[in-house]
Amino acid sequence: MKGLLLAGGHGTRLRPLTYTGNKHLLPIANKPMLLYGLEHLKSAGIGEVAVILGPIKEGVEETLGDGSSFGIKITYVDQPEPKGLAHAVLISEDFMAGEPFVMYLGDNLLKQGVQDFVRAFDRDGADCVVGVSPVKDPSRFGIAEIDEGKLVRLVEKPKEPKSNLALIGVYVFGPAIFDSVKKIKPSWRNELEITDAIQRLLDEGRRVRVQKVNGWWKDTGRPEDLLEANQLVLSDLEGNVEGEVSEDAQVTGRVAIGKDSKVLEGSRIRGPVIIGKNCLIGPNVYVGPYTSVGDECLLKDTEVENSIVMNGSRIESGKKIVDSLIGSHSTILNSDATLPKGQKLIVGERSVLQI
Repeated sequence: MKGLLLAGGHGTRLRPLTYTGNKHLLPIANKPMLLYGLEHLKSAGIGEVAVILGPIKEGVEETLGDGSSFGIKITYVDQPEPKGLAHAVLISEDFMAGEPFVMYLGDNLLKQGVQDFVRAFDRDGADCVVGVSPVKDPSRFGIAEIDEGKLVRLVEKPKEPKSNLALIGVYVFGPAIFDSVKKIKPSWRNELEITDAIQRLLDEGRRVRVQKVNGWWKDTGRPEDLLEANQLVLSDLEGNVEGEVSEDAQVTGRVAIGKDSKVLEGSRIRGPVIIGKNCLIGPNVYVGPYTSVGDECLLKDTEVENSIVMNGSRIESGKKIVDSLIGSHSTILNSDATLPKGQKLIVGERSVLQI
């Protein structure tokens, strides 16, 4: 069995963070989110993966390389225009060479991984296994309609959903999916929809199974989704302090501090928090729960809580920053402005901001 990991798309809902980079490389708990999917595929026993590259592909090949450092073999497939998930399947046909495969959307996070989906595919002799999870807002997703325990219909972003079971972006396909994709037509979005291709499998009497997620699942299409995913991953964080903590600083809860990082006097770190390598935290800094601070960051005279601070950022704001996404190599400085406590920011890469 092979893998298909999608890293395309424009990421428009995550701008300005995605103006200069691929959304799948945005960090969750200091790790590019694309790596979570790659690790899940490997854990399921998959040794060869095709990575779909879209129009904004900067950094993906540099991050993944040929896959050898992750114990997996990677082949890159270009999709210059986002023509739909089914189109991504179509252009990977030569790579799959008749083998079944797991398709994993690289901007989704799963606690459980994909092993249960692979087992269901093998156990049932299926042509397709669709991963689903109940959601509060089904009109945002592709939805699976179930009747007496069987999948009967798939609908992409329905205006009046008849089910709350969202497609989570993990599928297991047999070779029959390629014939199905070749028979469908572009949707009103001018894309080849994977829901249409799977629906054709159903209509042709193919064995399509539904597998519900165990544990949490998170789609990271919006800024608030990134923060929630960060919370979910940090909830399982194991504390590990490799850096230096001043005797006059306070570290409580589950906190990971990377090598060569320093927490200076008057600073408080309250977990779950992860701080990368070569960071300088303090003096007089508070880093609150569910915060990720990347490598080589400087935080001074500030408070940060429930936020993602990316590599190389500098914050000396004198203000409290909450529920925020701070792009890499950005600078946030103090100003004389009197602002309400608790600033919410989305700051693009290499920006300079005074608050």
